[in-house]
Amino acid sequence: MRGASPDLVRQALADRDSLPGTAGFAGELDGRLVRDVLGRQPLFSDRADPATWSFDHRDLDDPVAVPAGHARETAGEAAGDDERVWSLPDPPAATDRDAALDRVRDAVLDSVRSVSDDGLAVAFSGGVDSAVVASGVPDAPCYVAGFEGSHDVAAAREAAAAMDRDLAVVELTHEALERAVPEIVAALGRTNPMDVQIVLPLYLLAERVAADGHDRLAVGQGADELFGGYAKVQKAPDDPRVEAETVRGAAREMILTLPDQLERDLLVLRAAGVEPVAPLLRDRVVEAALPLPGALLVDGDRRKVALREAASGVLPESVAEADKKAVQYGTYASRELDRLARQAGFKRRMENHVERYVESLVE
Repeated sequence: MRGASPDLVRQALADRDSLPGTAGFAGELDGRLVRDVLGRQPLFSDRADPATWSFDHRDLDDPVAVPAGHARETAGEAAGDDERVWSLPDPPAATDRDAALDRVRDAVLDSVRSVSDDGLAVAFSGGVDSAVVASGVPDAPCYVAGFEGSHDVAAAREAAAAMDRDLAVVELTHEALERAVPEIVAALGRTNPMDVQIVLPLYLLAERVAADGHDRLAVGQGADELFGGYAKVQKAPDDPRVEAETVRGAAREMILTLPDQLERDLLVLRAAGVEPVAPLLRDRVVEAALPLPGALLVDGDRRKVALREAASGVLPESVAEADKKAVQYGTYASRELDRLARQAGFKRRMENHVERYVESLVE
């Protein structure tokens, strides 16, 4: 069992407690494979033999992911069958604004301060998510990846200066992207361009962190989903990318996408040689975020309202209120991978031109 003790998970099963106070878990327990409700630990079994399983799909001939919140039978006639054993709580919206903010503040700050800085580095983009994580480990070195001139590198430099933190810049190059793409595809088992673009800077940053002697990397994953960080949440119900009729409903849609995203990110970080640490995805933070009303997620043009309020006591205002681009755009990874595809003859008029380029690098 990875991420929690067998006894704790056994009790969570007995109580159907989906948030029993962990940072996520997965593994084998009493003849079943179990994975926590947000899928914070990847877990796979072999299609032909569910008793053969691994945390890395590359160890298996025909891997099938265990769905988040499920238990999979490994033996007998039911071998391979999945049962949902945990569901994400759906509490009513909090009505006491101050109390809701206090819960978020306590949960976030306690979680980031509970992280050990032993062997730890911080993936630091200059946004509120990574900055609040960095605030909890003041002695851990900070790293940012991006092409020179990119938004993330500039934002990270400004935020690091405001926080009086040293910053290592991992400058991305075309040669690094071309080398990393096949390694990322092997780690993921995916050639989807969006997935590849998102994790390219993370993978190259993690490689540098590992080369510098760190074996753990603190990340701000989960903050956008839990606290309403997406433009499509802000624009609900008018944005066709979400089905919900409210900001709060749209935020929940985003939370439910976390298992797939976290599987992608964790597999890539581990392939690069580091173990991810995501304090903003601890159960206590999730519990504090789920009841937030829409006004504490989005207020006009201000997203992640509650998280910014929580961070305001520990971060300079310029950092707590900083806007941030999605990583694939803020680092120029998406733009430059597209450029490489076109230079290799995969023009934009061709269907799926970037994916075809990715596949050509793998071949």
